[in-house]
Amino acid sequence: MPARYRDALVDSALGNLVVTIDTDAPCLLLYPLPEWEIIEKKITALPSFNTAARRIQRLLIGHATDVEIDANGRILVPPVLRDYAGLEKKVMLVGQGKKFEIWSELGWLDQRESWFSNTEKDVEEIPVELQQLSL
Repeated sequence: MPARYRDALVDSALGNLVVTIDTDAPCLLLYPLPEWEIIEKKITALPSFNTAARRIQRLLIGHATDVEIDANGRILVPPVLRDYAGLEKKVMLVGQGKKFEIWSELGWLDQRESWFSNTEKDVEEIPVELQQLSL
């Protein structure tokens, strides 16, 4: 964990984090514990008789694992999550506002290239809220 993020995470979450899988991409989601608790409440409130909602509940909550930042700024990711994301020696930590994504370096580079090459298709699928956003 880079020092500038580590310090902020220790201050805001006492170094307590939750890591789980991303259901749409072969990466992991890393949340400070207070942010995860908000997400977890929303996920558990989804209707359990809805098949898609139940799938999300099983995958996100079922894989959620508490982790802590150690004195050297590292976290220990369980093998099942490392395998899911294909994590080996080099990983990419990608900030996403209130959470991070953890990618294998190769997975990130491949996915990023795919996003760059599919921009025309993505423009057609932009939600109305994003179309109104001015950057």
